Amino acid sequence: MVNKLCSSFDEAVADIPDGACIGMDSWAIAATPQNLIAALKRKGVKDLTIVTHCFIPMIFSEDKAVMPSVLLPQMKKLITPVVGIAHLGGAAFVQEYVDKGLEVEQTTIGTLSSRLYAGAARLGGIYNPVGVGTVVEEGKEKRVMDGREYILEKPIRLDYAFVSAHKADRLGNLVYKGVFRGDGPVMAMAADFTIAEVNEVVEVGEIDAEHVISAGIFVDRVVRIPEDGLATARKLKELIYELHQIEPARKLMFG
Repeated sequence: MVNKLCSSFDEAVADIPDGACIGMDSWAIAATPQNLIAALKRKGVKDLTIVTHCFIPMIFSEDKAVMPSVLLPQMKKLITPVVGIAHLGGAAFVQEYVDKGLEVEQTTIGTLSSRLYAGAARLGGIYNPVGVGTVVEEGKEKRVMDGREYILEKPIRLDYAFVSAHKADRLGNLVYKGVFRGDGPVMAMAADFTIAEVNEVVEVGEIDAEHVISAGIFVDRVVRIPEDGLATARKLKELIYELHQIEPARKLMFG
């Protein structure tokens, strides 16, 4: 029987080359594939294109949690709706890398999801009214349909997708927990190769087929998060305590 389990995160990312395009959800810390991101940082691959939802500065210790921004020194391009947060200094933290050649392509949340779906479905793109009459339309094809202007947004295909799921079996079938699924399922479909980090691994047949969100056909490797890994309940408690001690984060997250 096919077994997609990997023994470690370093093993799971070992063959990712320089120049890869990688998608990773990053709205909520608990739903971010933190262990895979940390392993990618340790590997040291360069010239990466990162596709993610929220690209904010690291303000906490990396032994508590990591976000995609830890990969900044290894990146050549960023595609995201959100760069920085006003309370945490805005987008200034990426300026050093932009000055060195980092390309930043900003989009909107819905447009990013739609472009990923277009990539997953092998569509040629989507016609989108969002951004008409703004800088967003610069250099893009426009078309009028039924009296309304649309911008052509090209599909996003990924070389790799990092997803965080709640449960998996050995075939790679994934179950997410509530809103933490985010765009994980569509990223898995839009990628040539998908790696999932999960809280629990069960035997084949233990997951009700009606509960599978990402089918194993879209998932290539699975790594179970160890007890001392990132994104565990213990690490989340440590992170919340640390954030209470950081004034900008405390005001932003706790009021």
